[in-house]
Amino acid sequence: MIDSKAKPVDVICQHSRDGEIIPLRVRVKDDEGEYQTYKIQEYKDMSHRGTRENPDGVFVTNNTFEFECAITVFGQRRVIRLYYEPNNTVWKMTA
Repeated sequence: MIDSKAKPVDVICQHSRDGEIIPLRVRVKDDEGEYQTYKIQEYKDMSHRGTRENPDGVFVTNNTFEFECAITVFGQRRVIRLYYEPNNTVWKMTA
């Protein structure tokens, strides 16, 4: 599913009773190697739309969970994409 354009991240998410995944927080390493945590302020579920390559260069399959998320970094709103493939149990992110 995901190639080297996406980097591994830690994600805290909520799993609903009906199987929906809701991303709540993301933790990434900054350029100095320090962890930074960001609250996901809004998200859009882009999952299960077939096999394709996204504009950020990441190739996804129909089994990939994909979220377009908004976070605030140094007072600026940024949009990131989170990817999760259940078979690999790894979250990855592109900005």
